[in-house]
Amino acid sequence: MSDGTARGGESRLRRDIGLSGSAFLSFNGIVGAGIFALPATLHLQFGTFSPWLFPIFGLLILLVAIPFARLAALHADSGGPVVYAAVFGPAASFQVGWLYYLARVTALAANANVFAIYAGALWQPLAGPAGRFVLIAALTGLVTWVNVVGVRRAVRLLDAATLLKAFPLVALAIWGLAVAGGRMPEPASLPSLAGIEAAALVVLYAFIGFENSVVPAGETRHPERTIPRALVATVVATATLYFLVQLAYVAVMPAGGTPDAPLAEFAQVLVGPAGLVLLSATAMASVGGNLLGSMTSTPRATFALARQGLLPRWFGEVSPRWHTPANSILFMGLLGAVLALSGSFVWLAVASTLARLIVYGVCIAALPAARRKSGLGTGPGMVLAMSGGLLVCLWAAAQSAAASWLMLGGLLLAGLMLYVLARRQAVSSSAETVSSIQPPPSTREPE
Repeated sequence: MSDGTARGGESRLRRDIGLSGSAFLSFNGIVGAGIFALPATLHLQFGTFSPWLFPIFGLLILLVAIPFARLAALHADSGGPVVYAAVFGPAASFQVGWLYYLARVTALAANANVFAIYAGALWQPLAGPAGRFVLIAALTGLVTWVNVVGVRRAVRLLDAATLLKAFPLVALAIWGLAVAGGRMPEPASLPSLAGIEAAALVVLYAFIGFENSVVPAGETRHPERTIPRALVATVVATATLYFLVQLAYVAVMPAGGTPDAPLAEFAQVLVGPAGLVLLSATAMASVGGNLLGSMTSTPRATFALARQGLLPRWFGEVSPRWHTPANSILFMGLLGAVLALSGSFVWLAVASTLARLIVYGVCIAALPAARRKSGLGTGPGMVLAMSGGLLVCLWAAAQSAAASWLMLGGLLLAGLMLYVLARRQAVSSSAETVSSIQPPPSTREPE
């Protein structure tokens, strides 16, 4: 396998994603709009203990991320969860791909609306219906086009978006701690287990998206080494960033306040009116990077499903000019724009976090079979790590409301129906192909 191209059925894809690109994919998958709204909520509920939630939950999410890193080391083709779940059969692979895709496209639609809200706050003409329509259409069109014309261009733009959102957040945290005199707020008391459970989904959601880097494995150089390193390092770096931001917020801001835009108010306290503009622009860069990373990653799921014969072959076509899965990218861009503009993503958002937890659990459970297929064993350490990851997923899923479970059940049923329909069409198409190549019966008289 060369460094420049993927192997097997993906030979027309180019391996243009390096270590930094893979890390930035994970980072932008994790860091979106959540960090800009979370500090005040956590400060109100947990006080000076709130910064320590991020290292704690960062360690918990590592129990999920490490099995993903192990899986990535065994799979060099694109698809991520779709490819990993294939060990359980095509039905499981389809359902995992279906749930994962819905969760990601829902997040894309939601974040496009968040971007529009911040943009409207900075420039009033964009706040109206016409401005919102034009902005969302232009934004989704841009991230779609950039990804169609080459993953290298997308990663370069992702590099810029990462710097635009990471640097101001780090600078804000350092400035806040300096204003506080370098004082580290000490936890007044430990929260109860019930309190931590109540915040589980909120804090875990701040780390969801780390898997962004595993999905385009077919376009990553040396994915067996690059992706595991990038994935684990990114989770650790993100937990550190969240910790510093929350620590600075707690050190500076008064307890009990719940502003709508806590980090923007924090910046305004530190910098003045310019801080509000700076943080709004940073939030837009953060959400934009999340959108771009999602568009770079998620279409590879439908690409992989098409390669397995579980979606029409159209989704698996590779652009001969750009060497990208252009059809899958275009489809997600169009679907994301329609959901964002119509607001019809809201009812899907109820189950999106739960769906992602189920996908994580299935992928972790697939690790022993993947290792056996590669001639590797599963030692006690690996079993312990897998068990920890599965427990984290089950524990977090148990915190979900009944409405989320009902919605998830409906989505799984819809996915099953789509799978049955796809298989029937595949069998019918195969039968027609065989029939068309059969030689006509001989009309020659027997001698």
